[in-house]
Amino acid sequence: MPTIAFAAPLLPGKTDTDREAMTSCWHGDRKADHDASRRRLGITQMKVWIQQTPGGDLAVVYLEADDLEAAGKGMATSDDPFDRWFAEHIRDVHGISVEDGLPPVEQVLDFEATSS
Repeated sequence: MPTIAFAAPLLPGKTDTDREAMTSCWHGDRKADHDASRRRLGITQMKVWIQQTPGGDLAVVYLEADDLEAAGKGMATSDDPFDRWFAEHIRDVHGISVEDGLPPVEQVLDFEATSS
């Protein structure tokens, strides 16, 4: 299953806004809409952590989908009200436009324990 992980800096003062929004998507008021959106986009797993660093807080994101490119394009072009809200939230807390696609990432290590 194709996966991607990346870190997105949180704009100053936006950590609590992001924490509240992601918690709402995980097990709050937005859960049903979030789950439906991710299924519609073909995303099979999505995890987000907030990491505090000396340079500012980051959202660490993990996505898994059968077709990551299609999921990203779907997110960027969707007219679904939840997807539009999510895109605006990302712009507000990260300064990133989902319409521009995911920022490129470079994998530099891949370790997996194997049984002997």
